[in-house]
Formats: sequence, C-alpha cells, structure tokens
Amino acid sequence: MPALSDVIAALDALWPPERAEQWDAVGTVCGDPDTKVTRVLLAVDPVREVADEAIALGADLLLTHHPLYLRGTTTVAASTFKGRVVHELIKNDIALYVAHTNADRADPGVSDALAGALDLRVLGPLVPDREDPEGRRGLGRICELAEPLSLAAFAQYAAARLPATAQGVRAAGDPDQMVRTVAVCGGSGDSLFDEVRAAGVDAYVTADLRHHPASEALEHSPLGLVDAAHWATEWPWCEQAAAQLDAISERHGWGLRTHVSRAVTDPWTAHAASGPHHDYSGAPN
Repeated sequence: MPALSDVIAALDALWPPERAEQWDAVGTVCGDPDTKVTRVLLAVDPVREVADEAIALGADLLLTHHPLYLRGTTTVAASTFKGRVVHELIKNDIALYVAHTNADRADPGVSDALAGALDLRVLGPLVPDREDPEGRRGLGRICELAEPLSLAAFAQYAAARLPATAQGVRAAGDPDQMVRTVAVCGGSGDSLFDEVRAAGVDAYVTADLRHHPASEALEHSPLGLVDAAHWATEWPWCEQAAAQLDAISERHGWGLRTHVSRAVTDPWTAHAASGPHHDYSGAPN
C-alpha cells in the first residue's frame, strides 16, 4: 500500500499544481502524508454528500475537481458547511486533494473527457498552453463529429450522452444549421468566445452561458451554442482521472481501488418548461 505522499506525488505529476491559474486553489487540502492509501473516491464537488459517500466507502483519499476553499478562509469551524466537510474527513482519516484548472489544461484534461463523452475526435487545444512545445495542452478542445448533425439534433445527442441533470441541454442559434466542427470546454466557458470564433467551428459546447455573452456571440457569427450543466460537462473527467490513477497503481503495484461518485451534485434539482409564447399584449401566439 502506498503512503498518501506517494499518491500525491503521482497526482502532482499528472496535474502539476504550477499549471493552475493564479487565482486557483489546488493540491492537498487535508491529510497525513504518512497514511496508507488503499481506496480513492473521485467526484466533481467536495460537498457533504460526497464526503459522506467517502466515509461510507471507507476511502482514504477523496479526489475532487472543484476546490473546497477557492477564495481562502480564516476558519474551518464545523459550524460552517465547508468546515464540517473538513472535520468529517479528518475524523475519518480521509485526505482531500483537488485538481482544478491544472486538470483543465492537462493532456488529457477535462475537455478531452468531455469530447470523449460526446464521441468527438479531438483535433487540438482551443487555447494552447504557451509552455507546451508539442501544442497538446491547453484550455478547451477543437473537435469534429464523425457525421454532421443539425444543431437541434446535436443538442439532443449531447443531452443523451452527458450525465442527466435537471437543466438538461440548451441550444442557441439556427436549429437547422449543420454542425461538423465543435469546440468544447468543460465548465464555465463564455470567457473563450474570441478563441472559439477564431477557430471557425460550427458549434461550441460548454456550461454556464450567460445572456449577454451568448447574445453577443450570436450577433458576431452563426455559431451554434450548446449549453449543458456545469457538473455534467466535468463529471466525465472523474472516470478519465480514475483510469489514469488505475494505470499508475498497476505500474507501481499499489493495488489501489478507485471509485467514481455517481452522486449528482449539480445544484439545480427541477426544471419547468415554458408554456406557449405570448406577444407583448399577453395574447398567445
């Protein structure tokens, strides 16, 4: 059985902390480096439900994509929900490790997993990492479909391939527009519209698209937008990361047992479809 410090060293090699954005908070949050690790749980969010799952599983390490403390803190008091997570993990000898924007920029990274979930062929990064001479790392991915689909059909396809959420998948643009080339970015991606337009793709799959950036993007070009739930676009990375850790474990003879949480931690829990459209006078169209 490896020590936590050995596993952390392997994780740091997969997703070097120095490649995270400056504002990010990645790496080890809690855990004794000398503790032995046999079981690892991977999840998107370090919330109480996931911590409870790690405890019930008997995990020694919880590996999440999202940080527990992103903006810093002055307390880990159990009276706060984040502090309670820390207390419960420490009481049960469970370490917490975070790979966030360093996993976004990795090769393979979060957007590779999203492309894989959609069965897209990856052509290269959307925003290449300037420090990668091979041009494989970076934010987002430029991809292509095996066969073109209309935007409406592609949105339905994405909804069927991604984990189910209350939000589902929304699309913006001409529903009949044909889509062959696609940019993808796991998580919030409306800061990358300039790069998406420069790539000349037919559609963009990401999450958390806001009204004004999406509206402006449609005014600039006939780009089709496919907006999925944040959690759903990043969950596929958990399975990819588990496979990477399994390969490391096999190579070193560690015998780790990895588990991917199926808990849906997307915060939205219900969706109500709009009724018939009305004109300004209130009369149904």
